[in-house]
Amino acid sequence: MRPVALLFGLALVASACATPIGVQREDPQSVQRHLTANVLSTGEPSAPSRQMLQRLDLLDLYEDDPRAALAKLHQGLAPTNDEDRLFALAELSFHTADRSEDRSYYLASAVYAYAFLFPEDGTAPNPFDPRMRLAADLYNRGIAEALMSPDDTRLALDSRSYALPFGEMEIWVDPRGFYWGPYVLGPFISAADYSVRGLANRYRRPGLGAPLAAGLHLHEGEPIPDPGVARGLKVPVTAVLYLAGARAGLRSGRIVASLELYAENEVATVEIGGREVPLEYETTTPLALSLEGAAVWDWEITGLLSGAARLPSGGAGNLWLLEPYRPGQIPLVLVHGTASSPARWADLVNELRSDPVLRQRYQVWLFTYNTGNPVIYSAGQLREALEQAVRALDPGGRDPALRDMVVMGHSQGGLLTKLTVVDSGSKFWDDISKRPVGELELEPDTRALIEHTMFVKPLPEVKRVIFVATPHGGSYRTYGWVLDVFTWLFTAPVQIAKLTTDVGRALGADQDEALRSRFERLPSSLDNMRPGNPFLETLHALPIAPGVHAHSIIAAQDTGSLRDMSDGVVRYESAHIEPVDSEIVVRSGHSVQAHPEMIAETRRILLLHIGMADPTPTEAKDPETQAPPQPPPAPYVPTAEPAPM
Repeated sequence: MRPVALLFGLALVASACATPIGVQREDPQSVQRHLTANVLSTGEPSAPSRQMLQRLDLLDLYEDDPRAALAKLHQGLAPTNDEDRLFALAELSFHTADRSEDRSYYLASAVYAYAFLFPEDGTAPNPFDPRMRLAADLYNRGIAEALMSPDDTRLALDSRSYALPFGEMEIWVDPRGFYWGPYVLGPFISAADYSVRGLANRYRRPGLGAPLAAGLHLHEGEPIPDPGVARGLKVPVTAVLYLAGARAGLRSGRIVASLELYAENEVATVEIGGREVPLEYETTTPLALSLEGAAVWDWEITGLLSGAARLPSGGAGNLWLLEPYRPGQIPLVLVHGTASSPARWADLVNELRSDPVLRQRYQVWLFTYNTGNPVIYSAGQLREALEQAVRALDPGGRDPALRDMVVMGHSQGGLLTKLTVVDSGSKFWDDISKRPVGELELEPDTRALIEHTMFVKPLPEVKRVIFVATPHGGSYRTYGWVLDVFTWLFTAPVQIAKLTTDVGRALGADQDEALRSRFERLPSSLDNMRPGNPFLETLHALPIAPGVHAHSIIAAQDTGSLRDMSDGVVRYESAHIEPVDSEIVVRSGHSVQAHPEMIAETRRILLLHIGMADPTPTEAKDPETQAPPQPPPAPYVPTAEPAPM
């Protein structure tokens, strides 16, 4: 009996311990992390790849000698199918490249991933298989890492032979992909190698291809276009490596491939293996790279204090493009405010470029100017730049989209914007003198400057305007010692200094002293934006031209009655004008350009402009009742025919 009792006791003890096989309850997040961990997220192979090594008894060999394990794994590859082995080879090759710094394994990873994604027997992989997205990422990252230059700073995209762990690859690079309108793309850097700061969101359009950021330059000897793409701009492009007979090449050890580049604004999908495949683009990283250390930041103060300083924008004038002109796209012209620059529109640009509809229907133009100059002078530059752009880009008048512009201005930029859609007659000159300009003996260039800036006609190309935190009635921040210091530091441009001299000479010694005194020191922009300034009051009273639609986005950081609110620079009562198609109030300080509500309202207005949105803003408030205003009597019908999507 004693041996039986002993065995019974041992059984009782064993039953109280954990069994060799079982489960342990954990939180779902931990289980999910274990199931989805992979070489790109954790630096270690995923469960499917480790399972393949375990099944083939290669796990220990892989830990000790990964090259030998991968060679065995490659040797057992079947002529068709064998997706599990292909995927494991793709991920483990990338892992081996990371650990050994042997770039040939990055290229091998891209080859295996391509063969996994595009079976040559015509079968379509299961779209719900999580390995599909990881294989695409391995392909994308494998290309970028494999083609990196020896100094690890940029991609070397040229036609040549590359070593593979199992043979070699001959890559031919299509040089046509390096051309972007009149520009040549390059150098190229991998967008995946950078984090982004300063922008609210980072956007990546998922698909196939290595997302890159490309610099650009003109062909040698080519003149700078006007309007031109901004100098220093980085362009979103993607690189796709097409493999001819990938499975046969895996067996023979020789693969022939072609590498092609696609610009984000030109190609959205490609065809591979009879399937339409979306391309992967990073749009936020190139934008942030463009602004990293850019001269545009220094321009904000330089342009305020110097009326003659020039920004090295890459264009011959004040207007920049973010991409070469494409017919059928409506210009959205962004005009910054005082002591500011086009860089302050970065969040808006980032969001609009992520919108699949808006990026196809609109082209973003950026206008910059010396923000200390008289408002009417800067507005004349804006009108001239837009007129010249339309003539240069479409001399035959065949593109109706160019004549369906939306102009959007922040702060002082909103005043410039209004001056594109009003008819002043002689009112601005009458504020200065009742003596007709024609009676003055002026030099031709001086007379032309006065007539162009002070006798304003609406631009027929501008069909909609958006005012953002605009001081239509002036800014209370333009008083006191700040204005005095600015006046002391500010230097006017040569054109304005010459105008002062020429007008003084034309008046003579004893004629029209009142007019002469006005030209002894022409007002700066801060003078113009002081409440009660004659120019500002005249502009405020001018109606917007018939047929032009207007919208107000007003910032207010206070609570309570709208009538008592301000954004710290402009009071609500100054920013509010009537009539407009819509008005919303955003709870923000004066620098409202990146606010989500401002961006959402801009998006609504742009969709409205192409007939794709309700005319009533969801957050609009009546200044008295705080209730949504009544919609306008009829929706806007765009003047341009819809461009092809």
